[in-house]
Amino acid sequence: MDEHPSIDVPGDDADLVTSMPPSEYEPVEEWVLSSTEDLSALRAGLMGTLERHGAKSTGRLSSTPDKLVLIASELATNALRHGLPPTIVRLARHHERFLLEVADHDTSTEPVYAGRRIPGAGGVGLHMARQLSLDVGWYRTDDVKTVWATFTA
Repeated sequence: MDEHPSIDVPGDDADLVTSMPPSEYEPVEEWVLSSTEDLSALRAGLMGTLERHGAKSTGRLSSTPDKLVLIASELATNALRHGLPPTIVRLARHHERFLLEVADHDTSTEPVYAGRRIPGAGGVGLHMARQLSLDVGWYRTDDVKTVWATFTA
């Protein structure tokens, strides 16, 4: 019997697309995280890298750096809490777009949207990624599970 029969999955919380990200992106930077204590360094490093590439923060979610850093932090937190270490965060660029990839080494599970969870139980990172990025997907190899999102540069 379903413990939470009254919880509906919203239409925009449909399954995440399983696909490789576009291949034309060139690597910019990579961070390897072993614990949640590494998240502040990730956020600072990512913001600095984005600013060096001409993307300026406004301190609001209307700017790409602020969106991208928030989503990187959310996805990396998910990977650190629910995946297997190390968590690898990569930033790549192609012309006027950035690609964010967050990988962990738990290939036995799939990303789950917040809509499938009890409200208030967390897990809204993928939902936020879908709302704030251009495109979101995930894929699995023999070694890693990767969630990716693209953003306007």
